[in-house]
Parts: sequence; C-alpha cells; structure tokens
Amino acid sequence: MSDTQAVSAEKPTFYLTEEHHPENSTMLGFWIYLMSDCLMFAVLFATYAVLGRSYAAGPSPADLFDLQLVAINTAMLLFSSITYGFAMLRMEKGDKGGTLGWLVLTLLFGLAFLGIELYEFHHLIHEGAGPQRSAFLSAFFTLVGTHGLHVTFGSIWLVTLMVQVSKYGLIEANRRRLMCLSMFWHFLDVVWIGVFSLVYLIGVLG
Repeated sequence: MSDTQAVSAEKPTFYLTEEHHPENSTMLGFWIYLMSDCLMFAVLFATYAVLGRSYAAGPSPADLFDLQLVAINTAMLLFSSITYGFAMLRMEKGDKGGTLGWLVLTLLFGLAFLGIELYEFHHLIHEGAGPQRSAFLSAFFTLVGTHGLHVTFGSIWLVTLMVQVSKYGLIEANRRRLMCLSMFWHFLDVVWIGVFSLVYLIGVLG
C-alpha cells in the first residue's frame, strides 16, 4: 500500500482528544468579573458621596437609620463569611458532610441578613422615606439594594452548589465552583463594610 493510500485510509479527526481547557482559566475569568464588580460599586459609592447630603428638606441618616439593627445585620453577614471559611476547610479535608453543614449555616446567616435588610427597606418606605423622596434616598436605595441583590444571587448560587455537592460529591468541578463562590461571598463582605462605614456610621455620627 502506498503512503497516499495509507493516509487516506486513516480515520479523520475533527476534534482534539487532549485537554484543551487552559489551567486556572475559570479562576482568572472570575477575578476579572470581580474587578468589573468593583468598578460598579466604586461608581455607586462615588454617587452616594456626591448625593448623600441632598436631603431635599427631608429626613437625614440620623433621622432614619437604626445603628443597632444595622450592626446586627452586619454581624449576620460577617458570621456567614466565617462559616463559609469553615466550609472551605472541610472541603480541603474531603469532608462532604462537614462542608454541607457549614454551607447550610452560611445560607442561614445570608438569609437573615437579607431579611433584616428587607425589613429596613419596608420600614423606610412605610415612613415615607422611599427612593423618590430625595437624591440621598435614591442613592441609598441604589447602593444598598444593589449589594442586597448580589447577596440574593449569591444565596441562590449557594443552594445550587449544595445540591451539586450532595449529588456528585467534592469533585474537582465542585471544588472550583466553591472557590469562586468563596471569593464572591468575601467580596460582598468587604463591600458591606464600606457601606456600613460610609452610609450608616458617617451618616448618623458624622
């Protein structure tokens, strides 16, 4: 058989059989996403800094905010970050049950945070301090509400991963996803510390 016939007799290959997914590309892509989120929150913080004193003869932060309630809410989110850290430690040990247990606690703290935030929003709107009342309140609801939406989506993501871990265990793909959510969750903690300091503490005590 000639060389030409041998080549034509071979089965053609239309795809690569080796691994072609670049190593760590998921983590790199997620870091890029977090940087874009940083820019978005930076714009919201800057907007609030400009409009935060525009009360339009309406209520000020000192009139509206309950620092004790906000401190409790802050503790809920910080505790959720700690429990997520314990979940990651159990993941590194290969402990599926322990990982799921700490993730459940993380979810409960996250839902408690969202519940208190929704109560605060409802109370403010009921008192006539809705986002349309002044530029200050528009900036407040936009900044705090955007953060709350991130926590909501993070909680949905957390539930999804809990189902995945329950079904498939701590496989490599689930470990990678848990690492991405860990970065996202801790990022939300950092943003909330900025919100608590700029919006609530400086607003009430400044």
